[in-house]
Amino acid sequence: MNPSRATAPMVDCPACGRKVAFEPANRWRPFCSQRCKTVDLGAWASNAYVVSATASEETGREDEADPDAAPPRMLD
Repeated sequence: MNPSRATAPMVDCPACGRKVAFEPANRWRPFCSQRCKTVDLGAWASNAYVVSATASEETGREDEADPDAAPPRMLD
């Protein structure tokens, strides 16, 4: 093995947990296979993954006041 060439880091496949090399030769990285990549995409498409939001983001209303915020300043 050529000591000047670094080895690719090994990462866990996000879908199945199998160890896989994170390198350009792995066309499905960070996944281990086309199947795991597709399973993950399907989970996103079916809303299995959810990013939580604050109350004002959930309602879409921007006029809800933050009780800890400073009051608006008057312009002279």
